[in-house]
Amino acid sequence: MLGPVLLAAARSDRMRRVVAAAPVTRPVVNRFVAGDELHRAMDAVRTLTSSGLDVTLDHLGEDVHDRATAHATRDAYLRLLETLRDQKLAARAEVSVKLSAFGQALPDGGHDIALDGVRRVAELATEIGTTVTLDMEDHTTVDSTLAVLHELRREHPSTGAVLQSYLFRTEDDARALATAGSRVRLVKGAYKEPAGVAFQDKRDVDKAYVRALRTLFAGDGHPMVGSHDPRMIAIAQELAARHHRGPGTYEFQMLYGIRTAEQRRLADEGERMRIYVPYGADWYGYFMRRLAERPANLAFFLRSFAPTGR
Repeated sequence: MLGPVLLAAARSDRMRRVVAAAPVTRPVVNRFVAGDELHRAMDAVRTLTSSGLDVTLDHLGEDVHDRATAHATRDAYLRLLETLRDQKLAARAEVSVKLSAFGQALPDGGHDIALDGVRRVAELATEIGTTVTLDMEDHTTVDSTLAVLHELRREHPSTGAVLQSYLFRTEDDARALATAGSRVRLVKGAYKEPAGVAFQDKRDVDKAYVRALRTLFAGDGHPMVGSHDPRMIAIAQELAARHHRGPGTYEFQMLYGIRTAEQRRLADEGERMRIYVPYGADWYGYFMRRLAERPANLAFFLRSFAPTGR
C-alpha cells in the first residue's frame, strides 16, 4: 500500500523539502547513492571494478524544463566520460542517462534537444571505448526514448535501452529489440503507472518479466537482467543454459547498495555482474523510488528515525 504513496511523493516538491531536511536522511541516502560529487562516485567505481564488478554510472537528475539545465546535464556526462578515460576505467564502466534530464520534456523541440545532447555523450563514449544505456522513465516517454535509441544506434550500435515489464507494450518492444548488437536491460518498473497501460498486480508484472526475458534470451542481442529477485535470476541462468549463451553474451545488473552479497556471489560464479551507480545532488526522486520498490528498503530508512540510547 505504501508503494504508490512513495512514488507520488517522489514528484512532490513539498515532500522533497521535508525528506531532505531530516537529519537522518543523508546517512541513509549514502547507502544507495555514491556521493553528490563525481570524485566520490569514482571512489566507488574503483572499489567495485577492482573487485571484479562492472558498473554503469547515472548522474542523477530528471524532469528538466529549461535548456540551460539540460545542457548542464550533458556537460556533466562529458566530464564523467573524460574522467573514466583519464583513469583508464572505460573498459569496466558505461553510463546510463535519463532523457528527461537532457530536456526531453521541453515544450518546444524537447525530443530533438535531448537527442542532440545525448548524441554528444554517445560520441565521446564510443571514442573512449565504452557505451551509453538509455534509462526508461514513465510510459509517456517510451516512444520518444526508443526513437532516440534508433537514431543513436545508426552510428553507435552498442547503445543500450531499458524495458519495463509492467507496461503492456513491453513484450512487443522486446521482440523488436531482440536483434544482433542490441543491448536491453529488462527491469520490472519503478514509476506509478495507470491501469490502462501497466499491470498493477505484482504477480502479473513478474509473469510479464519472464515472458520478456524468454524473448530476449532467445534473440540475438545482449540481455541485461536488471533484477534483485532470486527467482528471476535463477530463470535467467536457466535460459542462458538453454540457449547456450556463454559468459559475456548477457549480464546481470543490480543497484548500488542493494543485495551486495548476491552481487558478489554471481560475480564469483563467473557471471558478468554490473552495478548501477548513481551519484549527484539531485538524489531525491531516485531515493524515493528505491524505498517504494522494496519493503526492506523502507524499513531500513524508518529504522534510522528510531531513537538510540536507553
